[in-house]
Amino acid sequence: MKWIKENKEVLFFAKNHELISLSQKDLKYLQILAKSNDRKRSRICSHGNIDDDIHEMFIYHPKGTYVRPHKHVVNKESFHLICGKIDFVKFDKIGNITEVIPMGDYISGKTFYYRISSDIFHTQIFLEDTIFHEVTKGPFKKEDTVFADWSPDEKDTALVDNYLIKIKKYST
Repeated sequence: MKWIKENKEVLFFAKNHELISLSQKDLKYLQILAKSNDRKRSRICSHGNIDDDIHEMFIYHPKGTYVRPHKHVVNKESFHLICGKIDFVKFDKIGNITEVIPMGDYISGKTFYYRISSDIFHTQIFLEDTIFHEVTKGPFKKEDTVFADWSPDEKDTALVDNYLIKIKKYST
């Protein structure tokens, strides 16, 4: 078996792989997996587990996915867009938009990669179904991610819809 299912959204490679590779077929499976869970997103982790020093993930988010604005207390994050289209949005500490970067895959001619330092609030607006490669330092600790108190929780869909309308005024 190639995958070990951590939960409805997360796959890890089966143990003892000397070489890990992904194909277009694997990324299509990632999209299928997302359709079968409540949040409609999924990821393949090429690191061994949540305690690893480096976390490397291939992540699928469909168009319209809401990622609550957040910052990482200690970790930097790199983001390489493989396919899709997003707007990367950076905020100040009180929720004002300070920068919007339109992103697409390499062929689009748009920005396709960013690396962000810790302690900066950010989000992505998913304008198309998107697959991206994200790398950050491990081990994963929930308390190292701080959600912006000026942004709605993803469970409050009415507030999220209004918030996304407000943010999209500043993006592409």
